[in-house]
Order: sequence, then structure tokens, then C-alpha cells
Amino acid sequence: MAVLPLAPIDRIIRNAGAQRVSEDARQTLRDAAEEFASKVSRRAVELARHAGRKTVMETDIKLAAKEFL
Repeated sequence: MAVLPLAPIDRIIRNAGAQRVSEDARQTLRDAAEEFASKVSRRAVELARHAGRKTVMETDIKLAAKEFL
């Protein structure tokens, strides 16, 4: 089940310059964004645990995101 609503996804695409956005395009970007966020989150949790913390910090997210970009 999708977590992110489609309206913000539509705005992201439109802010990138699109005049019109298909439903399939919104759903595909949403799915890709959720997959990316899930991967980054799992890695950030690993980094926090490795540091001996239960709390995921901003630095964990930034480090994890760099690995996937």
C-alpha cells in the first residue's frame, strides 16, 4: 500500500516543468520515491545501530542517501 499521497508527487513533477501529468506517471514516481526512501531508511537504521543509538539522526539519513545517489 502506498504511503505518499499523489498530490505532492504531482506538484514535484509540475515544479520540474510539466504542464500535464498522467496518473501512471504520478504513481510510478510515487513508487520510485517510496522505494528510495525505504532503502535509505533501512541503511540509516543500520548506521544508527552501528553507532550504538536507537535514534536515527539527520546525519544517518544524509550518509545513507549518499550511498544511493
